[in-house]
Amino acid sequence: MGGTEMNEIEKNNQIIEARAEQLANRIEALVVEARKKITSTVNVAMVYTYFEVGRYIIEDEQGGKIRAEYGKGVLNGVSARLTAKLGKGWSAENLRQMRKFFVEFSDFRTTGLEIHETEIQTTGLEIQNENRNHRLLNHQFVLPWTHYLILTHVANPDARRFYEIEASKQQWSKRQLQRQIGSGLYERLALSRDKDEVMRLATEGQVVEKPSDIIKDPLVLEFCGLKPDASYSETDLESAIISRLQDFLLEMGKGFLFEARQKRFTFEERHFYIDLVLYNRLLQAYCLVDLKMDDLTHQDLGQMQMYVNYYDRYVKEDFEKPTIGILLCERKNDALVELTLPKDANIYAQQYALCLPDKALLQQKLREWIAEFKEKEDEE
Repeated sequence: MGGTEMNEIEKNNQIIEARAEQLANRIEALVVEARKKITSTVNVAMVYTYFEVGRYIIEDEQGGKIRAEYGKGVLNGVSARLTAKLGKGWSAENLRQMRKFFVEFSDFRTTGLEIHETEIQTTGLEIQNENRNHRLLNHQFVLPWTHYLILTHVANPDARRFYEIEASKQQWSKRQLQRQIGSGLYERLALSRDKDEVMRLATEGQVVEKPSDIIKDPLVLEFCGLKPDASYSETDLESAIISRLQDFLLEMGKGFLFEARQKRFTFEERHFYIDLVLYNRLLQAYCLVDLKMDDLTHQDLGQMQMYVNYYDRYVKEDFEKPTIGILLCERKNDALVELTLPKDANIYAQQYALCLPDKALLQQKLREWIAEFKEKEDEE
């Protein structure tokens, strides 16, 4: 066999291998995507199923006027029978969680159930209501069952709805959802807003339309691992933030991207350094962050104003919005900020905390704050 013929065979083999690789990759992508959809569909179907199981339990209790001690015995019996027929996952504790799920989420959902025909065909699942007809829930469940188990422990319906919306929009993991609830994200955002904006949190989640929408008080940095009563420097805090950058961006809120640490710029032969430079894609604006350990001073505010002015004049593009300045400080003074900066300044002093806040205290503050609003409305 001649060299030319060998080269031709080798060339053909390479073409075959390349086409096989390309086709295999396409098929793999198709299968992976299909598996994701099937998994998602099954998860959604099971959430609806558990909601209906909870409804059945409630209806049985109400219909039979069963007292608590008898109800417990009934659930134990149901658990034993379902486990024997269906396998694991039907313990009495799980059934109680499904009951609680229905109780907590039925306030804004109908008690009927519909799973789309495609989902029924895919999962082989068929659930019927009392009229044997599939009916659409007013509000669809959008999260995995594990997330709803966490949400059932959020007592405030508005906060619960907020976390459900945000967990879906931002695709929070179970751990991230637990952390955001534990840090009192809803209460911290609510305390940084007016009454109308608080109402929007429960119906739309966190809407980022203007710089003040990204502010929450306090900013919780417990993930940094620094103790409030220990001695640490601004460099220590900055390094801790960088080492847990994903957690920091999650805490900062929607749309934040990291650009630089200790960003240097030169003006009139002097070098200046900005601790952290972020970018918010929703606002289309740079966000400059300076870390302050001591009490906030008017010099700190003036320095940040200079940083913001520099970025607005020499860095940002014409299509971008004005630069935002945030001074992260251990202790802030709102009166000093108001007196030092002009009213239209795009600069915010934001207090940070190194440990999770007392949620009960935050909730009490929120209740008092809403009560004040109502009193003002009544007076008007």
